[in-house]
Parts: sequence; C-alpha cells; structure tokens
Amino acid sequence: MSSSYQATAAWAQAADAADPLRAFRDEFLIPPHAGRDSAYFCGNSLGLQPRAVRAALAAELDDWAQLAVEAHFKGRSPWMHYHEYVRDHLAEVVGALPSEVVAMNSLGVNLHLMMVSFYRPTPARPAILMEAGAFPTDRYALESQIRFHGFDPATALVELEADEPNGTLSMAAIERVLAEHGSRIALVLLPGVQYRSGQAFDLKAITELGHRHGCIVGFDLAHAVGNLPIQLHDSGADFAIWCSYKYLNAGPGAVGGAFVHARHARATLPRLAGWWGHDKATRFQMGPEFVPTPGADGWQLSNPPILALAPLRVSLEIFHRAGMARLREKSEQLTGYLEWLVHTQLADVLEVLTPADPARRGAQLSIRVRGGRERGRALFDYLTEHGVVGDWREPDVIRISPAPLYNRHADCLAFAQAVQAWRDANG
Repeated sequence: MSSSYQATAAWAQAADAADPLRAFRDEFLIPPHAGRDSAYFCGNSLGLQPRAVRAALAAELDDWAQLAVEAHFKGRSPWMHYHEYVRDHLAEVVGALPSEVVAMNSLGVNLHLMMVSFYRPTPARPAILMEAGAFPTDRYALESQIRFHGFDPATALVELEADEPNGTLSMAAIERVLAEHGSRIALVLLPGVQYRSGQAFDLKAITELGHRHGCIVGFDLAHAVGNLPIQLHDSGADFAIWCSYKYLNAGPGAVGGAFVHARHARATLPRLAGWWGHDKATRFQMGPEFVPTPGADGWQLSNPPILALAPLRVSLEIFHRAGMARLREKSEQLTGYLEWLVHTQLADVLEVLTPADPARRGAQLSIRVRGGRERGRALFDYLTEHGVVGDWREPDVIRISPAPLYNRHADCLAFAQAVQAWRDANG
C-alpha cells in the first residue's frame, strides 16, 4: 500500500483530477442520492447505464418501426449481422481471437451448451473439479450435467476447499487436488474471479495444470470479464462463459458470451445445434444437415437479440477507447486506496478478505464487518440509506467494487467517511 495516500477530500480530488480516464465517468448515468451522485460500488452485480444506450436502442426501435423485416438488411446496422458488430471489441476485452468469441444467450445457457461439448465423462473419468462455495449457477449446472450422464454428484463432483485464512484458494491446493484426483477428472471448471471473496485466478497456470492431468479446462468469467485484462487465447483454456450485466454494463439480464479456443474451431464435437450456428454461407438453403460455422459462432442457437446486443455494443465501444491496460492501472489505484482507508481508518470496524496482492484480485474488495451479522447488516443498511451502494453477502461481508470507468477516489473516501459516521454514532 502506498504511503502517499491521504484520507482527505483535497487529496482524493487531486488524484481524480490527475486521472487520465476521468472523462469516462461522464458517459454513465450515476444514480442520484440527496441531490448528488451516489457512491456506486455495485458494478460487480449490475454495471451502470452508459448514456449512449438510450439512443442506440431508439435507433433499433426506429428501424423496426420504419423498415420492419427489411431492417435485417437495410437498417443503419443491419440485424442480419448484428452479433458480429460486438465481436472485435469483445475479443479485445477477453484477450481472444475474434473467431473465438460470441455474444449469445445467458451465462447459464452458455455453460450448459459448452458442457454438452466439453464434458464427456466416462466410467473411468466422470468427475468435475469446481471450487467449494461456487455461485449457484455453476453448482446447479454441474450437478445436473453429472446426473444427465448417469453419474452421482456425491462422487463425481470434486470440490476445492479454501486453504488460506480468509477463505481463498492457493495454487498449491489446486495442484494437490489434481495430483490426487486428476486421473478421474474430466473437466476443471473454475472462476476467473471468485464472486464471494474477490480472489482472481491464474487462468494460464490452471489450464496448463489441468491439461497435464488430461482434463478439459473451462472458466466462468462472470466476475472477471471487464474487470481484469484476461488473455483467454494465450491461457489455452478450452472454453469460457460469462455474463455482460456486471462490469460490461450491458443492462439487467444482458446477453452473455462464450469463448471456444481456436484449436476447437473445426473439431467434430457433440453439441446442441441450432440454425444460427449453421455455416452462414449455406444457412439460408435450409438444408437438413447441420454444418457448424467454424469457431465460437458455431455454438449459436438462434438469431441475435438486437435489443439486448445494442447496449453491449455501446459499452464495448467505451472499453475499446479506454483500453483494458489503462483500466486495470486505475483499478489497482482505486482498490489500493480503498484498502488503505480500511486498514488505516477503519480497522476496528472492517477487515479486508480479498488477497492483498493486486495480481490476485480485481476491482472488488470483500470486506468483513467485525462483530457479527447483526452489526454488519446495520452498517450495510446505513451505507445504503446514505447513498453508498455496495453488495451484501451473508453472513457478514460487504462487497465494494470501484469500477474504473466511473468510480473515483472521492467515492472510496465517501465510503470510509460513511463508515466512520456510523461507527461514531454506534460505538
């Protein structure tokens, strides 16, 4: 942590004035509170709305009104190819080749679609490795896929238990589990960032380790996409899935995404096929035989949801202009300042659970409230009432996520000052 930090409005304002990305905040709608902007730290659950989204949606609605079906071909952004308009910028954000990514469906649907192709259990190798305490979407999907293939999750689901003091996982723990169970594990499915702790994982190291043991390796990047500068292609991961309503700011229930490594682009893999995944050169011949489009596009089922893709297109254009490297640099500055405030001003009230090493975390700090659930919930409710928007996780954790596109050092200071005011009033 930097010794140059100060817990003063003047210092925070000066740091924000020197921020080369400060103008991007003006491209988002900040929820108001008591006549001013709230301190919004919940981009890990729902990113803020880019101002340009309303016009983007209106343009598609106008084309629908004026052209109807002809908007597929004659609109300002012809709908026939709409999912391709987000491809290049999406590939930039996740560090992939454009042909390796596709925006489609939702995270849960995409996870099932990927597992149909990449989870191919046998009696000798039926198991899936996941982290204990995974987000329910992953656990439910993995259990149901295991049952679908006729195996028992009680024996075919191997869970990685946290081995570090604050509930995080070491690479050594993953190595130990794979050394013990690797010969029976068909699929390793881990997060890019663990949703509860905020811990970031080394995708390349995990992939290399899993592949050495003969496992397919995939990642749930719900909390990593738009948060960290991921290098999916270079990681060697077989597949990945994510949602777009968190750091990608594409709106509630936004269209998700999937990555399939280029080495699988033309592989003959089982899949749940759909018309839009058919080779686009012959798609409209309506033939009876499914011929998949090479690359991630071949896993599409239906034509693209235009009104869901328009907000994602707007947000990805902002990411393209900002650049993931610069966003990451600012993110580390914000979380560093937030962590310093907790340690130096609020240590009697709060404890940071997320790893201190910036390489092992993204924008989120998971912060435990000392004194138990009742006290923690009281603080969380106080913060919400006073315009500091975070996220509560049972039994005593508040997740605070300064998103570099729109958060400031002043927001971090506002959080600390609100906690201090609550402490002073409650002892």
